[in-house]
Amino acid sequence: MSNSSAAEQRYALNFVSRALLTRETTLLAGMRKPGESWESVRNRAVSENAVQARTHRSGVRLTREAVRRLVVLSDDEVEFLLDAAPRERGYLMWAAACRAYPFIGDFAERVLRERYLVLASTVLPEHLEGFVLSQAMWHPELVDLSDSMKTSIRQTVFRMMREADLVTSNGEIVPALLSGRLVDLLTLVGRNDLRFFPTGGA
Repeated sequence: MSNSSAAEQRYALNFVSRALLTRETTLLAGMRKPGESWESVRNRAVSENAVQARTHRSGVRLTREAVRRLVVLSDDEVEFLLDAAPRERGYLMWAAACRAYPFIGDFAERVLRERYLVLASTVLPEHLEGFVLSQAMWHPELVDLSDSMKTSIRQTVFRMMREADLVTSNGEIVPALLSGRLVDLLTLVGRNDLRFFPTGGA
């Protein structure tokens, strides 16, 4: 995505304090009936407390966020999610987070993958801070972020990368080992979501 095109879309930053939600998304995907809308799945999941949240409010919040990730997946990807091994589920939900939140996707493409391609061994909090500064020209919503908001964003993005097995707890980059089937799903016509991963693929 070019800076000019990125500037056309305001970054949504309400992903803070969220993880990959692999468990929740897989659970909701398994609940979905043929042809059922994700809105219907969300409503049923909330009424049944399918995500087993401690409070109704947190259940609503978790379910809504999980559905936000699921709606950006194709039917084939949802099917893959149900059948995949844990690591590949994590990879797919990382791609879903990158699609649902362009801030995360742009960071993944321009920092995580670029550092991997230039043979840098780590991605660290200061690299995210530098990314925020570099994007502020195009995204004024980043200019006045509070320190606590910056901390929440940093913690969430790095937690997601760790859960997706793309970085270690020390920030070391872990090359993505994508199966052929997942590569095919991520590189359909008009899409190349390998850009979100530390990989040398196209």
